[in-house]
Amino acid sequence: MSGQGGAKAAGGKVVPLRASRPCPICGKKSAPEFHPFCSKHCADVDLNRWLKGAYAIPAVEPPDEWDEGAGRGDGEQD
Repeated sequence: MSGQGGAKAAGGKVVPLRASRPCPICGKKSAPEFHPFCSKHCADVDLNRWLKGAYAIPAVEPPDEWDEGAGRGDGEQD
């Protein structure tokens, strides 16, 4: 049955589910077992970057207006 949604082309060859892309760490061709990386080493390098916080997006927080007005209110004595 050819309509089962399998990943076979007309020639009976298996069609890969993901297109091959370069490794985001070193640029070599990615390996299916380490996708999207080319090796366990590059996957570990990426994990280390995540754990160190290298992928964090810096944020500039606005000043906290509540602190500026704290202690000031109607009827409060000095």
